[in-house]
Amino acid sequence: MDTTKKVWLVTGASKGLGLSLVKKLLAQNYRVVATSRNIQSLIAEVGEVSDVFLPLEVRLTDNEHVKEGIAKSIAHFGQLDVIVNNAGFGQIGTLEELTDEEARNSFDVNVFGSLNVIRNAMPYLRKNRSGHIFNIASVGGFSGAFPGWGIYCATKFAVVGFTESLAEEVKGLGVHATVVYPGYFRTDFLAKGSVKTPQHTIEEYEAARQSQQAHLSDINGNQPNDPEKAAEVLIAISKEEKPPVHLFLGSDAYDIVYKKVDFITSEVEQWKSYTLSTAL
Repeated sequence: MDTTKKVWLVTGASKGLGLSLVKKLLAQNYRVVATSRNIQSLIAEVGEVSDVFLPLEVRLTDNEHVKEGIAKSIAHFGQLDVIVNNAGFGQIGTLEELTDEEARNSFDVNVFGSLNVIRNAMPYLRKNRSGHIFNIASVGGFSGAFPGWGIYCATKFAVVGFTESLAEEVKGLGVHATVVYPGYFRTDFLAKGSVKTPQHTIEEYEAARQSQQAHLSDINGNQPNDPEKAAEVLIAISKEEKPPVHLFLGSDAYDIVYKKVDFITSEVEQWKSYTLSTAL
């Protein structure tokens, strides 16, 4: 094994993009820490603890548990180089439908879980003045125009916002930060048991119900993008001397970017007189 290879830490690694990335990293002789809520699922998919692989059961919403996981990672490999905050889940439901508990649970996992990892990894990266943090958001973190996905989009908008700030905060420390916006990839993200539906629905929200049905029945299993190729892109970007802060993945993500840019530009121009009328 090439001992100069970087050590990656990937959260939410037992399935989907996280699992594809872990397997591809190991195939390329990187050393990998993989976390999941269930360590047995990691072992079943990848293997037992070895000199190149460390599976960890980590509760990302528990800051102390995350701190312990980071310490175990460094103790096992002696270094930590690339962090991929991939753990998260989709929550369907309109803003009115979702309970306070459902909404907060989404933010606890999708936002505060990543913040716990960043908070506890940064002292090590800062000391070494090197490293790269990838935060996996979604195209739903760039465009919220998905009825019935408001809370999910809100969590991903939050990921985008704190990654932009993080990139500015750490760029003088030799550390890079990239927010990743995947489009629809062929993973089990939309499968039963992965995506969550509202405990209580309001049928008047026809657009949300149609979107829910489309995602669970039509889009699931027919996503246009390949997670294996996404994993390859992340590895390639990690080698760049000046990596991007924003990374969009998938042809559909590309289309959504320009659709929103055109929409915002059109609205700004349409209402420009009001915007400028507030100037001194």
